[in-house]
Amino acid sequence: MALRPVKPIAILLVDDEVNVTRTLQMILEQEGYAVMPAYSAAEALGKFKGGFRPGIVITDLNMEKDDIGLEVARAAQKLKPRPIVVICTGYANVENASIALDMRVDHLLTKPVSIDELRNSLLRLVQERAVAKPARTKKKGAAARG
Repeated sequence: MALRPVKPIAILLVDDEVNVTRTLQMILEQEGYAVMPAYSAAEALGKFKGGFRPGIVITDLNMEKDDIGLEVARAAQKLKPRPIVVICTGYANVENASIALDMRVDHLLTKPVSIDELRNSLLRLVQERAVAKPARTKKKGAAARG
């Protein structure tokens, strides 16, 4: 039995392969997440501009053009609060993997994505974020009183 998030966490799932997106959406929704698909980087960026603030962004790396998923990841990292950012790619190379790691994306997965690895990674990342959040809040409160 998998642990599920107490409150559904919103995921923006970005991939131009419709079948991949729909399959992952069904799997993630069975895990208790609220998944909104986007079938291009442009659509994902439009959702951010429209005010959508997911807790997790999972983006393919190559869609309309090579490495455009990095633009989605960069935009997601600027959101407040910052979502967990995961990049999935079937075309990882030293250059784009280095860029993703330098950007401090939360996780980099290679396609075909192992469902167990995705499930376990998301659970771990959500738990780490939940643990880190109270620590950040305490530091902010102490600085304000300081």
